[in-house]
Amino acid sequence: MAPGEASAKAAAPVPASGGGPVFRSLAFEGLSRFDYGDVILASKPPRSTDDPRVWAETLFRPSSAPAWVKAAMGVRMALAPLLGLEAAPRGVFDVRRVVGDEALIEYADKHLTFRCGVGVDAAAAVVRVTAVVTFNDWRGRVYFTPVSLAHPLVVHAMLRRTRRALARHG
Repeated sequence: MAPGEASAKAAAPVPASGGGPVFRSLAFEGLSRFDYGDVILASKPPRSTDDPRVWAETLFRPSSAPAWVKAAMGVRMALAPLLGLEAAPRGVFDVRRVVGDEALIEYADKHLTFRCGVGVDAAAAVVRVTAVVTFNDWRGRVYFTPVSLAHPLVVHAMLRRTRRALARHG
């Protein structure tokens, strides 16, 4: 059996009310709805930090973005004014707070609201990146619809680089 695969003989999931697995993220806190969401998981390298702030800050460092992601961001900067979108301010990907094993990054403007929870489950050796986007007007929807197609690829690429960086510093 490949790593990460469940056995066909595994027991059925236990409902949340029965004390079984539950998924929560700061990214959902206070939201009644969201228009886009994804959760990307990666194994946590041995001896790497359990600090979600360090994981979040490393994930969103410019050096964690491959060249093709930086190029896509450049295209975004060039096209955004055509939709009446402003450039993202400095610090848009700063950690806003840390609660337990998760760091929250959040940015809201008049077009969309972005939230990202970066969680570290030390016991399971899993890092979890939960992103949700809520459209605040049509411009947010028009802007993010094509972005949503590449978003999981971008997060996977950045998470791979983050894992390598933090494995070296473990």
